[in-house]
Amino acid sequence: MSKRGWGRMIIKGGRTNYGEAIGILMLDTKFPRIPGDIGNTLTFNFPVRYKKVKGATAHKVVREADPSLVSPFIEAARELQQEGVSAITASCGFLAIFHDYIADAVDIPVFTSSLLQVPIVYRMLKKGQKVGIMTASKPHLTEKHFRGVGIEDIPMVIYGMEDQEEFPAVFLDQKETLDVEKAENEMVRVAEKMIGENHDVGAIVFECTNMPPFRRAVQQAVNLPVFDIVTLTNYVYSSIM
Repeated sequence: MSKRGWGRMIIKGGRTNYGEAIGILMLDTKFPRIPGDIGNTLTFNFPVRYKKVKGATAHKVVREADPSLVSPFIEAARELQQEGVSAITASCGFLAIFHDYIADAVDIPVFTSSLLQVPIVYRMLKKGQKVGIMTASKPHLTEKHFRGVGIEDIPMVIYGMEDQEEFPAVFLDQKETLDVEKAENEMVRVAEKMIGENHDVGAIVFECTNMPPFRRAVQQAVNLPVFDIVTLTNYVYSSIM
């Protein structure tokens, strides 16, 4: 045993940086990312490594589901793998539509979307209950996204933020200032409407990776479990480290 307590170990090198277990594919955005958002390193209690995909705007990913983005996302995922991460996630749940392509391109786990949690959340509920999905834009969340992560047959209720004022202006239309209290109030309002109109919802999953900063407010407002990309990332990290 060495003085440092490591014993005899042979450590492999070959790259510059180490210790970043989670790689995050980032959209090309300019809006603020507060703690709790996947794009803010203070969200996590462990190091993460970011990789921006140039040209992958919220408009192209969410509203257009632009298939030309598959190749640059694959390239970025491969770069993250070469840089030493052990698992890869992404900064937009709408990448569920590209999930299989990205996952098949690398040799480490990939969890592109928070929606991957929907099956396990559904199995936690009693018979007759549904999973509530809160999304940045309901009109753009389609069966193709559900099939991409294998949740097309699960009973769900879907509510979007597209009719609110602050949330879509910032996270879809790239407004560079965020009224945090206003966005939080909008999130709570939509969640309360969902539960008020659907008493059979037993838990909520946030599709959007910009929603986690408001998780606690939603939990307190509707008194239900809330899952998001941060809960999923923490789960994956605990499984690989």
